[in-house]
Amino acid sequence: VQLQASGGGLVQPGGSLRLSCATSGFSLDSRTIGWFRQAPGKEREGVSCISSRDGMPYYADSVRGRFTISKDNAKNAVYLQMNSLKPDDSAVYYCATSPLPLGDRSWYIPMNFGSWGQGTQVTVSS
Repeated sequence: VQLQASGGGLVQPGGSLRLSCATSGFSLDSRTIGWFRQAPGKEREGVSCISSRDGMPYYADSVRGRFTISKDNAKNAVYLQMNSLKPDDSAVYYCATSPLPLGDRSWYIPMNFGSWGQGTQVTVSS
């Protein structure tokens, strides 16, 4: 199981970025896959995921309506479209996968994810 995140960068407030997570070694339909972020001095937090339990997307309250998670099984890739970015969205973003069929009370817990990609830095600043 391997994951590699990319697509981060510097963007102005209100701008957009699309993060990509290239995966290998597993089927996207067989595992829960998620995006997390960690800002300096803060704990890692769940941003969004697609659960293997029901295929539904889950979002943190802070990003719902602005971020969209999607996947392309043919490309073994997962994406995070981030719109209306705010300075508080600045963090290192990680993609991760879990063999567990996580739901709304468990998808955002980093300990439930056993495989992680390296992070990609997102900085929202004018």
